[in-house]
Amino acid sequence: MKKNILLRNSSIYTENGVIENGYLKISDHIISEAGSLGENPSSENFEIIELTSKHKIIPGMIDVHIHGVNGADTMDATPEALETMARALPGEGTTSFLATTITQEQAAIESALENAGHYMKNQRPGIAEAVGIHLEGPFINENKAGAQPQGHIIDPDLVLFKKWQALSHDTIRLVTLAPEQPGGEQLIQHLKEHNIIPSIGHSDATFAQVEEAIKNGLSHATHLYNQMSSFHHREPGVVGAALLKDELMVEIISDGVHARPEAVELAFRQKTANRLVLVTDSMRAKCLKNGTYDLGGQEVTVTDDKAVLADGTLAGSILRMGQAFKNIIEFTGCSVADAISMSSTNSAKELGLFERKGSIKPGKDADIVVLDENNEIYMTFCRGQLAFKKGE
Repeated sequence: MKKNILLRNSSIYTENGVIENGYLKISDHIISEAGSLGENPSSENFEIIELTSKHKIIPGMIDVHIHGVNGADTMDATPEALETMARALPGEGTTSFLATTITQEQAAIESALENAGHYMKNQRPGIAEAVGIHLEGPFINENKAGAQPQGHIIDPDLVLFKKWQALSHDTIRLVTLAPEQPGGEQLIQHLKEHNIIPSIGHSDATFAQVEEAIKNGLSHATHLYNQMSSFHHREPGVVGAALLKDELMVEIISDGVHARPEAVELAFRQKTANRLVLVTDSMRAKCLKNGTYDLGGQEVTVTDDKAVLADGTLAGSILRMGQAFKNIIEFTGCSVADAISMSSTNSAKELGLFERKGSIKPGKDADIVVLDENNEIYMTFCRGQLAFKKGE
């Protein structure tokens, strides 16, 4: 149901700076106005939500790498699974996401792609919006498989990718691949030409091979440090290239498990808030109790802070975006504005969605998060509708 909402008396982190003691108006699903309460905004025909000076209003977060949450996974290949994910994500401040696949047999991937593409054509407002698909695998290097099932890894295949993009109704927006594998160069060039983000991940490439891939259009790196050739002073590898090359936007899982806080700080100092992207890489166990769960047909054991395969390999995460936001501030000492860039703005720009998402500006989607004094998620609005309120 369409509704006009007026949020009052908080700090508002807009595209052009912070408004103290501000207000924000939502008309239908759009941000219609933002300013200082000193301007005495009209409240007629608006539902008023009184906040406090300790609250912060920030843009909704965008998670470009998430497999699942609350018992559901993209690979379940059902509209109910994606609906479950979309309903749960506002609780962690996420208002948009890329439904992320995993290496599996081709039939399973195709079912997931077709389901996600159909879901996106029919998804309802008021919950997190699936804005595309992140195809993670199967075009990766088996030496850096991690939790990706090795038996289904294949070389990059342009013909197969074109088939998959058609099945998805042209909703694949980001592809993680190993460019050093046969066919990698050709696929990267195709992705770049069609405004799909080519990302290096699960890769054993040399620094020189990454440089060549960048020439072909590579522009993103999947979960920095994890399952990529590591840095050595005589062979900087994928990690060195990701940190050094300005052409690459770089994901980071800031949970303190996938990378120590010091390594997260190093990435922030090198890449800055303009070139880092916070992601969760979370799996279905997020929001559930400790126990045993499934990821890509593999048994995963979840404890309080991590998810692992039987051999101890990290298997995605149970990190929430709101916690990633808090952690990046704690680990690096960055500002709230920096954390907004890394959790929202950078992804919106990279996905070509900045005209309607990624910042607070009149005319954009009312994807809004209200933080409390501890930077915890207090309220989340998805396209103008209240999707989460703490304690309710």
